[in-house]
Amino acid sequence: MSQPLQLSAETAVKLAKQLNVPLEHLMHMPKHILLQKIAELAKADAAPASDADPQGEDKP
Repeated sequence: MSQPLQLSAETAVKLAKQLNVPLEHLMHMPKHILLQKIAELAKADAAPASDADPQGEDKP
């Protein structure tokens, strides 16, 4: 049986909130699933930033 993830309490609470999963589920989530979900969060956070025009000009 796998061990619970070794995360700090603060990190675990933040991740559970961002992933919208109960803390208990997060702590027993397989590492590969957690890493996949973190990658999806990072991708979602990066997408709006890459859509913005860096010079602030409107595109025609």
